Amino acid sequence: MKLGIIGSGNIVHDFLTTAGQIDNLELAAISTTKRSEQIGHDLAKQYGIKQVYTDNTRLVNDPNVDTVYVAVPNSLHYEVVKQAIEADKNVICEKPYTETTVEAKELKQIADEHDVIIVEAITNIHLENYKAIKKLIPKIAPIHIISLNYTQYSSRYDNFLVGKIAPVFDPAKGGGTLTDLNIYNIHLAVGLFGKPSHVQYYPVMQRGIDTSGILNLTYPDKQAVLIASKDSYTTPRSFIEGEKGSIYFDGSTGVLDSFTVELRKGETKRVKLNQYDHRMASEFNDFVTIIDNHDTETANQLYDHSIAVMDVLAAAKASVQ
Repeated sequence: MKLGIIGSGNIVHDFLTTAGQIDNLELAAISTTKRSEQIGHDLAKQYGIKQVYTDNTRLVNDPNVDTVYVAVPNSLHYEVVKQAIEADKNVICEKPYTETTVEAKELKQIADEHDVIIVEAITNIHLENYKAIKKLIPKIAPIHIISLNYTQYSSRYDNFLVGKIAPVFDPAKGGGTLTDLNIYNIHLAVGLFGKPSHVQYYPVMQRGIDTSGILNLTYPDKQAVLIASKDSYTTPRSFIEGEKGSIYFDGSTGVLDSFTVELRKGETKRVKLNQYDHRMASEFNDFVTIIDNHDTETANQLYDHSIAVMDVLAAAKASVQ
């Protein structure tokens, strides 16, 4: 994969720290805003990125780029992804896919017309621990209660309180806790249990944005409570509770560093299977394999999952009174 990166925010810095753990990856180019041009050059020097642009059009038309990683504010995903796929580039788009399901479906149609692959970058469903949890669910089933918690006091929250608004707290840029943190919980719930029959979101609103919130998902035989917060501090713990036992884990639902299986009539075992020490390595190794092999079957399965998550997001937003 010859990767071109659009964006220079924290997630790009985070990704670049793990690029050395991704097989068959060439960092071909990066595009930043003109205001962030020096950041682009600094990153290029530090990580061996071959070309720096301040114009996304030049990057997506660079013949040495075959895949574009879109890491811009949520409100820009649709237009940037569309430009890339219309230039016949594969796309890895940061979560959430787009702001609406309609936009996501349109982008997929255009991608199919151009015979390129588009995938959503979401760490947890690519982790080895997630795959193990999915296989272990039958051992504790039937499941009746799920509680997923991603609480992380934001480094930008104090500035937000005094009116300095970063994109993650800006409703005009698709910010908010639902799309920034709770989306990890949604991906887990949908990946493990499918789409719910009913969705209700209860946000804590400040300055017109949800700084924390509780999302309730109702299934025919179970209830799920998805908690996310950027305005509180705790060490979060998540639970999947069934008649035969439970699975629980501490920390971010985007990292899934380890988990514990506790059987009602059996042993309690801690499991730690993630192959890499950085949460983004597994997903990008998956993406390289999918794109280099033009594996449309796996890409389509991931797309279907992302659309199910988008449907839950849409229902959550529509449920707010």
